[in-house]
Amino acid sequence: MTLRPAIAVVLSATLLAPGAQANPDMAKAEEIVQGKCFLCHGMAGESSSPVFPRLAGQNASYVARQLADYQSGKRKSSTMQAMVEGLSPAEMQALGAWAAAQPTMGHPVDDSDLAGVGRFVYLRGNPYNGVAACASCHGTDAHGSATLPRLAGQHAQYTENQLKQFNRRERTNDNAVMHSIASKLSELEVKAVAAYLSGLK
Repeated sequence: MTLRPAIAVVLSATLLAPGAQANPDMAKAEEIVQGKCFLCHGMAGESSSPVFPRLAGQNASYVARQLADYQSGKRKSSTMQAMVEGLSPAEMQALGAWAAAQPTMGHPVDDSDLAGVGRFVYLRGNPYNGVAACASCHGTDAHGSATLPRLAGQHAQYTENQLKQFNRRERTNDNAVMHSIASKLSELEVKAVAAYLSGLK
């Protein structure tokens, strides 16, 4: 008898979770993208500027949650807060589904030696300064999960900027573990990991 209410609560939470919408309105998502998102992120989620993230192939639930965090102010960005103003949860979920559906592209790495260092740190960490392997959470392919971002193919500059924001505690809406990890990364390791990830698909 006591299990039924608990099961109902779990099911309700699952159905209401960001990105959990059964049939996202892709046409509405396209309309929103063509209306404003494309200005920074491109028509297919491939932003041309390294300061704006590539969204193509990003995990749907993660995108929806970031949009909700921008709207609530949990994640700070005056530009993004203005962009998400008025978006409904269903529209955020649809935008997440749109991003996940966009095909990813391969991107050449500028410095293969630097990327090689990044590969080591990403896959194995650095036992000498206590940095854990990034792959332990984000996966060996850097595709992330429903709750963690896809890092593969991301602009190196954007990844570098985010790691530095975690280190400075300027980004606080995501896993607190990132604060600890980012604080241990050297400048070289930050640039190396970012370079390595930018070349993955």
